[in-house]
Amino acid sequence: MPEPVRTEPDDRFVPARTEPVRSATAPDVKLDVRGLTVRYGSAVAVDGVDLQVPAHRATALIGPSGCGKSSFLRALNRMHDLTRGAKVEGSALLDGTTDVLDPRADPVPIRRRIGMVFQKPTPFPTMNVYDNVAAGLRLVGIRKRAVLDDAVESALRQAVLWDEVKDRLRAPAAALSGGQQQRLSIARALAVGPEVLLMDEPTSALDPQATQAIEELVLRLKEQVTIVIVTHNLQQAARVSDVTAFFYLGRLIEVGETDELFVHPREARTADYLSGRFG
Repeated sequence: MPEPVRTEPDDRFVPARTEPVRSATAPDVKLDVRGLTVRYGSAVAVDGVDLQVPAHRATALIGPSGCGKSSFLRALNRMHDLTRGAKVEGSALLDGTTDVLDPRADPVPIRRRIGMVFQKPTPFPTMNVYDNVAAGLRLVGIRKRAVLDDAVESALRQAVLWDEVKDRLRAPAAALSGGQQQRLSIARALAVGPEVLLMDEPTSALDPQATQAIEELVLRLKEQVTIVIVTHNLQQAARVSDVTAFFYLGRLIEVGETDELFVHPREARTADYLSGRFG
């Protein structure tokens, strides 16, 4: 297998795109996923999923527990590279050109373009607020203090956290509230200027007030980045997403505009799930 080609680190801060990038495969498609299959040993978690993710919109992935939503999301960030026994097949074209699932592709620049936010806040507990946000930038070789300062402030402002922590940048990240820690995790992901932000149940561990803050943040962020969010909360999916995809037993059953799918689902299994008959 040929060695992956690594991009040289550069010392510039490149903010998230503010204009949609037109795909070579279809207008406004940011990620074109084809035949995505994820296996853990002999168990199939995601089974041949095709999904086009529209640029600068929020796409919600819904479905019962264990239906493959998170496995699908993690594949797009190359997280399964770190999972022993996991195997990923298929393709996922970013902007119609870069196949992020190609095993020959270096995952480091891919993760810079496709950020990830997890279910529980993931601040680095031994680092202060500033260093948490700057961690990804330093990882890709950015060292100039002025560049780091600008990027940290920009990311914290994007995450609507700057006013709350601007006088506490040297304080331990662990001292922040749970909702603040999740927004700090989002700021860290935003700092490297991603084009896509993947969010895996980002509010499931938060109280209602913190959940509302994250939902409002999602609505703001989709003007700057493409968002894919996994949620078990149907009301949340209805509030924050433009497009909803329903997963069941590892397969994509139905996808459509959120307003239309919630009112007029085409598939009986989708209707049953939305009405609470299972799940």
